Amino acid sequence: MAELSHIHRFEPATAKRPPLLLLHGTGGNEDDLLPLGRAVAPGAALLSPRGKVLENGMPRFFRRLSEGVFDFADVRQRAGELASFVREAREAYGIEAPIAVGFSNGANIAAAMLMLEEGVLSGAVLLRAMVPLDGPPAVRADNLPVLMLSGAADPIIPAANAQALADILKAQGANVDFRVLPASHGLTQTDVNITAQWLQALGTEG
Repeated sequence: MAELSHIHRFEPATAKRPPLLLLHGTGGNEDDLLPLGRAVAPGAALLSPRGKVLENGMPRFFRRLSEGVFDFADVRQRAGELASFVREAREAYGIEAPIAVGFSNGANIAAAMLMLEEGVLSGAVLLRAMVPLDGPPAVRADNLPVLMLSGAADPIIPAANAQALADILKAQGANVDFRVLPASHGLTQTDVNITAQWLQALGTEG
């Protein structure tokens, strides 16, 4: 494992598929989403960093002031740091630009990267994401594929906020597939199935 700017796990590809950047939720770590990555894209290279911010001992990818209230300056800084890590990892492991698969806090930092960092991601799966920034996107995301899955009964993310993020990414130029599932904040087998089908379809289009 290469010594890079984030503690991470890397699993090399065993099939010709785009690599995945796995971004955990609050309290997760670099091991959390490896099983999800294997399930939704068998054989893909998996790059899974640990968030650098601690909230009551729980790793996160950026600071928040309270639940649903983000430190926007920190979001910008951490999105830049994570983008730098992805560039380091691409060089160290010889992988192409990854598709981010993020859950909750990880989905939010992935959305921030889409809005702030051009060319770092080749697409994104945003699982239970909300608007991560207080301003418009700084870059375009023309034709970038984005799957966004929200929960109809999510107690953390208001439906209007999830819709607002989908609208922002569409206006930025991304090809957004936004679906609201009969679920809460946690992931379900339906999330796994839809994500796997969406990633498979991307591969056949390519």
